[in-house]
Amino acid sequence: MKTQKALVLFLAMALVVFGFGAMAQAGDNTTQTVTFDVPAINEITVSGNPEKLVIITPTAGNSPADVTDSSTTYNITTNETGKKITAKIDTGMPTGTTLKVNLTAPSVGTSQGDVTLGTTDAAVVIGIGQVADNAKTIKYTLHADLTSGELLNQTKIVTFTIADES
Repeated sequence: MKTQKALVLFLAMALVVFGFGAMAQAGDNTTQTVTFDVPAINEITVSGNPEKLVIITPTAGNSPADVTDSSTTYNITTNETGKKITAKIDTGMPTGTTLKVNLTAPSVGTSQGDVTLGTTDAAVVIGIGQVADNAKTIKYTLHADLTSGELLNQTKIVTFTIADES
């Protein structure tokens, strides 16, 4: 009797297993090919323009002191490696003046510190890899010596670019 019960139980289990297997094989299969692109992402934006940089008149016998502004920030997103941020100004600085910029590095990258701006691209952050960072500080420093004379309402357009390091 035990043998008959065991045989009946075995046959019932076999029927369940093979029955579900047959059901799984009963349907038709179909496939699709999904095509996609992930383009290179290299984006940089700035928060706006810094405050006007005004050299303060020194006391007699002293040279003018440099003036700085750190009121603006930049955002960066890149999905590539081996990148840098460069900066340049649209026209040369007047005699006796220099304009420097210093960008706080993103979490993947190295700041080059205070970099004097000219009309050719200068690396300001190097070693940038895949990163998405917001509100990284931009600091400008204006230097004017006595040879600059009086300069009123001068403007420079600073262009930041993400470029390949090589």
